[in-house]
Amino acid sequence: MSATAPYAGPSPIRRPVAAAALLAALLSLVFGLLLAGAGPASAHAALTGSDPQDGAVVDTAPKEVTLSFSEAIAVGDDSIRVLDPSGKRADTEAEPRDLSEGGTVRYGVALHSGLPDGTYTVAWQAISADSHPISGAFTFSIGAPSETTVALSSQEAGGGPVGVVYDIARYAAYGGFVLLVGGSAFVLICWRGGASALPMQRLVVRGWLTLTAATLVMLLLRNPYTGSGKFADAFDLAGLQSVLDTKPGAALVSRLLLLGAAALFIAVLFGTYARREDEQERKDLTFGLAVGGGVVAAGIAATWAMSEHASTGIQASIAMPVDVAHLLAVAAWLGGLASLLVALYRTPDIGSAAVRRFSAVAFASVVVLAATGIYQSWRQVGSWSALTGTRYGQLLIIKVALIAVLLAVAWFSRRWTGRLTDASGAEAASSRAEVGSSGAEVVSSEAEEADAAAAPDEASEDIAPERAAQLARQRAVLTATKKKRIRDADPERSGLRRSVLAEAAVAVVLLAVTTMLTSTEPGRTEEEAAGGATAATAPAAGGPVNLSMPFDTGGRNGKGTVRIDIDPGRTGSNDLHVWIDGSDGEPMDVPELKVALTLESKDIGPLPVVPDRLAEGHWTASGVQIPMAGDWKIDVTVRTSDIDQVTIDKNAKIG
Repeated sequence: MSATAPYAGPSPIRRPVAAAALLAALLSLVFGLLLAGAGPASAHAALTGSDPQDGAVVDTAPKEVTLSFSEAIAVGDDSIRVLDPSGKRADTEAEPRDLSEGGTVRYGVALHSGLPDGTYTVAWQAISADSHPISGAFTFSIGAPSETTVALSSQEAGGGPVGVVYDIARYAAYGGFVLLVGGSAFVLICWRGGASALPMQRLVVRGWLTLTAATLVMLLLRNPYTGSGKFADAFDLAGLQSVLDTKPGAALVSRLLLLGAAALFIAVLFGTYARREDEQERKDLTFGLAVGGGVVAAGIAATWAMSEHASTGIQASIAMPVDVAHLLAVAAWLGGLASLLVALYRTPDIGSAAVRRFSAVAFASVVVLAATGIYQSWRQVGSWSALTGTRYGQLLIIKVALIAVLLAVAWFSRRWTGRLTDASGAEAASSRAEVGSSGAEVVSSEAEEADAAAAPDEASEDIAPERAAQLARQRAVLTATKKKRIRDADPERSGLRRSVLAEAAVAVVLLAVTTMLTSTEPGRTEEEAAGGATAATAPAAGGPVNLSMPFDTGGRNGKGTVRIDIDPGRTGSNDLHVWIDGSDGEPMDVPELKVALTLESKDIGPLPVVPDRLAEGHWTASGVQIPMAGDWKIDVTVRTSDIDQVTIDKNAKIG
């Protein structure tokens, strides 16, 4: 016989499923919207200049084409292609030459001699130092512009279906990392009994599986993501080998190796550790797992820090460990929040002490996030205009707003935790089992009817084993149902579950926005690139710069005047001439002369220039690159003897 309970609203057993479905749907919706609106990932490096410039008309064919970038890049054999009006290669198809010097990043390709007049197309593609692919194209003309049959693909580097799948894997990797690290930390720090709970084991293992699968997908797709954009090239062994030689490829392989160590950690945590009953042995094992797990978690976090935004730009040696701390704090907070949600909905054993410990962990994580986030914001944004006027800055504002919402919801959770703590000391769970007579009567009725139905069978001496097993399962289900209904009757626990569910929903959106920030060009460099893009696409108006600066090195014949001409005095390539006149107005030779250019408003430079002596008192340098327009400070160092030297400077508007 079976007992049928009267309908009393939605079944508590269905609520965890509904909560999980709600979070999954929200996660899919947010990721879908973000991926739909994100487009190809913006990159850190940007084209800041070229020679010839975009749209330029030159009288004679140049011997080479050079491109300047705002940050270091990685190039291959076909990274820079020059195509004639018919679409044929006009360059020698050799690997681009690295012409970088000082703070200038510049690459060039040699052109064939005797090129005819017409319009030429320069198409380039490279990998930024923070792992994102970049590409672009521009034209210049020899003699006069002409029609061209060159048709370049409209798909940007890192776009297309391969880019979409790669971005999904990027999001999944961060999610898996949060569940793996945060779930493990929750078990070790907050709720050691969770090591024996199957739902907690599943959460951590699924985090490991997600991160491992996403990392493998990113490693295989890295070659087509930064190159052809075709899925078939994912299994090109030569392309895979070239990926392994890059910084992002090395980071992904390192992550896979560390995930192997993480698998061993999980096996011990949910195996040996979960079965330990001796308290001292368990404490010792807890310490060992905490140290080992912390090292592995920090190593996995470092694979992001060493290959993305933190590894390039200003103060990289500080930014990388700060980024590792930021990622670990995110995982401890959001991953612990997911673990708490699972524990509250799927396990009957978690108590108020574990919730209080997680509250302390969450508070410490927020403190670390605030400190590291302020530094990262300054480093990646740098100005109020970049905060409000760039996509990175706008996403950062959204992230801060979401954190504020999450903290507000967490405040309500802390209130419920306090109430839960006060009630637990007086065995409130037992007393609340009697609250609500209808619910208790239903449970009692079910138990009595089950016992009555089972009594004849139990009295029989020749009870069948199958029937005995069936009765045991029935008792287990009834016992679990009774415990769950008693637990659900606790208003403090129910309130805590609802507030934690709200926290988790906000955390899903926060994690998605945080992941987007890792693939968006920082506001500081976007502003710099905007100035550089103007130089690369439309030469800024300007004119020759003429400066005169007196100097005195303090030694014999140490007085004189430096005259500088910069022609044409605009962004791109310039010719620099320096004349030195003695105190008598006659040309004056000196043992050493150095020039440096600095754009302090954009933190560019000093860009060193070492001119060659052309005649007595006359030095010159050609091809001096001015990456963007602005108020440039020109430093001139003059040495008149072995010990007499002086550096003078003057500002000049260039561009």
